[in-house]
Amino acid sequence: MEWSWKVAFDVLPKMAEGLLITVEATLVGALLAYILGLALAILKMSKTRSVAFSFYWISEFIRRTPLLVQLYFLFYVLPDLGIFLSPFVAGVIGLGLHFSTYTSEVFRAGIENVPRGQWEASKSLNYNAYQTMRYVILPQAIPPMIPPLANYLITMFKETPLLSAITVVELFNAANIYSNSNYKYLEPMTLVGVFFLLVSVPAAYAAMRLEKKFQLKNTGTI
Repeated sequence: MEWSWKVAFDVLPKMAEGLLITVEATLVGALLAYILGLALAILKMSKTRSVAFSFYWISEFIRRTPLLVQLYFLFYVLPDLGIFLSPFVAGVIGLGLHFSTYTSEVFRAGIENVPRGQWEASKSLNYNAYQTMRYVILPQAIPPMIPPLANYLITMFKETPLLSAITVVELFNAANIYSNSNYKYLEPMTLVGVFFLLVSVPAAYAAMRLEKKFQLKNTGTI
């Protein structure tokens, strides 16, 4: 088995298109995971015990079941119920819903880390629940959350090959389709690894820099 640059250059355009879809799915899925995660965190912290209990176990159910099974349910089972989703939409919803259960814990920890006095100060200003969260709690809670949220973004990026199971032609699936059609696996699969490294390594380095930056801020050294 020898490396062929001809094969590598032949598959490169298809993989570039797949990489674009991978990045798009990751970013849209992450945005959904952050929005749902914040909502889920607030609901799990509800003073109404039935609400907190219900959403805690919904979150646990989603988190404890495999992402692949959830993707299959969204794409292959929902049509039996009359709900049809495109592969990309099903994949983004699957990613966002699954990872929202993880980001919700990040949001919950960040919110609970805000000093109690800040909640009491907002009450003295006659802020309602929305104003308290919007203007007092979240501006203080979100900055320390950025590093772990960035790490989940990277993790989500590395999970995108699972979308190939529901026919999304992302990076891995683009290489796999070419390999199965031309019986060439060395070059496409090697390039898959290279592309993932080219994106995930700089992203991981940026996440580490963010983490160090906020650690320094928390210790008051900058």
